[in-house]
Amino acid sequence: MPAHSIRNVLPVAEAAFPTRWAEFRIYGFEWSGAAPDVDKESAVALRLGHSTNPLVRIHSQCLTGDVFGSLRCDCRAQLELALEMIAAERAGILIYEDKEGRGIGLMNKLRAYQLQDQGADTVEANQKLGLAVDARAYALPAAILHYFGVRRLRLLSNNPEKIQALEQAGIQVTERIACEPAIAPQARQYLRTKRQKLGHWISRPE
Repeated sequence: MPAHSIRNVLPVAEAAFPTRWAEFRIYGFEWSGAAPDVDKESAVALRLGHSTNPLVRIHSQCLTGDVFGSLRCDCRAQLELALEMIAAERAGILIYEDKEGRGIGLMNKLRAYQLQDQGADTVEANQKLGLAVDARAYALPAAILHYFGVRRLRLLSNNPEKIQALEQAGIQVTERIACEPAIAPQARQYLRTKRQKLGHWISRPE
């Protein structure tokens, strides 16, 4: 990863963070990107223990799922599964990015929900709104991992783009571990679309 990218990461705060899974350390980061006039991004990292090949989850914010328990997606279930698995290993990092709705923002995500209620799938809804199907980039998570000195990791993800982004940033993904929790029936079409149209590695639903 270019040195200037790492310099653009600003550690904001660090504190003890007890959860029902384990006692993590929580870190806040801000990121200015390559240009000074670009709005700052932010992310939170939960870190547990130390490992030369840690289990890592890069999780995009999902207010509707993570907070309100929406059954339209599997985001909260994935988040909780990741925390459970990291706690079981007593080492790992979860990076929580401010990337609601695969980067389109909360209000656009709700507009996409409305279109989905009319029959569109998640990809078609974004396209109808004139938005990117997936607007996320992973420079900030990669820079955070470099900040922690992580050069190799096991990635808990179903998304091939995350692996590509990390490896392009000079971080070796030694293993890809599926993140497939139990899902509600309402999320089946959502996951089917991610598998068929976004190329995510999802073994279910059929």
